[in-house]
Amino acid sequence: MPTTVIVLAAGQGKRMRSDLPKVLHPLAGRPLLAHVLDAATALKPREVRVVHGHGGAQVQAAFVERPVTWVHQAEQRGTGHAVRLALGRVPARDVVLVLYGDVPLVEPATLRKLVAKAAGGRLAVLTAQFTDPTGYGRIVRGGRGGRVLAIVEDRDATREQRAIREINTGLMACPAGALAKMIGRLKANNAQREFYLTDIVGFAVKDGLPVVAVGAASADEVLGINDKVQLAEAGGILRRRTAHALMQAGVTLVDPGRIDVHGTLRCGRDVVIHPNVLFEGDVRLGDGVLVEAFSRIRNANVGAGTIIHTHCVIEAGEIGARCEIGPYARMRPGVELKGDVKLGNFVEVKKSVIGLHSKVNHLAYIGDTTIGEKVNVGAGTITCNYDGANKHRTVIGDGAFIGSGVELVAPVEIGAGATIGAGSTISKDAPAGQLTVSRSRQATIPGWKRPVKK
Repeated sequence: MPTTVIVLAAGQGKRMRSDLPKVLHPLAGRPLLAHVLDAATALKPREVRVVHGHGGAQVQAAFVERPVTWVHQAEQRGTGHAVRLALGRVPARDVVLVLYGDVPLVEPATLRKLVAKAAGGRLAVLTAQFTDPTGYGRIVRGGRGGRVLAIVEDRDATREQRAIREINTGLMACPAGALAKMIGRLKANNAQREFYLTDIVGFAVKDGLPVVAVGAASADEVLGINDKVQLAEAGGILRRRTAHALMQAGVTLVDPGRIDVHGTLRCGRDVVIHPNVLFEGDVRLGDGVLVEAFSRIRNANVGAGTIIHTHCVIEAGEIGARCEIGPYARMRPGVELKGDVKLGNFVEVKKSVIGLHSKVNHLAYIGDTTIGEKVNVGAGTITCNYDGANKHRTVIGDGAFIGSGVELVAPVEIGAGATIGAGSTISKDAPAGQLTVSRSRQATIPGWKRPVKK
């Protein structure tokens, strides 16, 4: 059945104590609202409508590439008011699914169950069992089979109703025609003087519209984010989910509680990941990859058998098979390691291609460079690729040997099989197969005294 999703995202989030709109606060590196929209679009709905209010321009700017319809709620008068604004021109036969921009952990499978229940001409509400239900609306049941009779907000509940542990998550689904009729009957006769969406449950009972409760798989799934403490709790839940999925897929996590995936991580067989590694964007690890502790990897393809030692930063790149990187190495965007490449301690590489079986040893900088196969770049070597206005390329041919402490002043080409003597500054092309040395003459000054402080 066609589905229209309405996401309520107009709240200010005062308890976040931040100028950033609540739904833009990051969870696992992405805004809260992004997680909700991902779950919604997994259902392939006919349309997704997002109700915005506080910081609306900022919220819209963060999702310019999302195919959503924006609905402005200038005055926040409650959830019922927000849904009323968003219901315009929704086909009466659509199932309307109502979600919240600050409830980011709900699974698509749960939403499918909710929509399926509503598709039969029912009002379906998502509920959960909480040990401490303080602050949540309570599900009031009664009659034969414990039918849902009403949802009572925490502020308006009696002492007996506050003892109920089954809570309303706020998520619900209902045929659009029936929902529109009930929304039109809402009144703001409550402690907050707002139009509560939950009041439609009472209308449905009076009208004989079946009300069904769909239980969430766990309380974690329906956690609402109202402050930074709950935001951190949600982050912990996502980490546990991710770690569990990775280990089920065969990945060895040395400490499952200390891995962060802010994006997508796909792994081959026999991958081992040590604690405190951060993955961002789209990362693929081939078979047998080892990632040691405290590394950060973003938007990278890592070939089979590669070892990434501790404290490495890989900002983007294509890494071939059986490479060895670090420790304390940095790959900036635009780097390709062809395979069997070694980047040593404290090596930084950017916008460069390094050929098969080549080595860039410790304390080196390689920028805007093409390095051939079986090249050795000695410690302390740098490519001087920037003249203050423009970047220039360095080309190093196959089999070249660059000694330690060399400066290659681009644009410059080092021929295949060439040897560059340690300590040289090379500003002209070096011929293939030859030794090139460029050093100032060494001199000793007799009687020279080192300056001392007065």
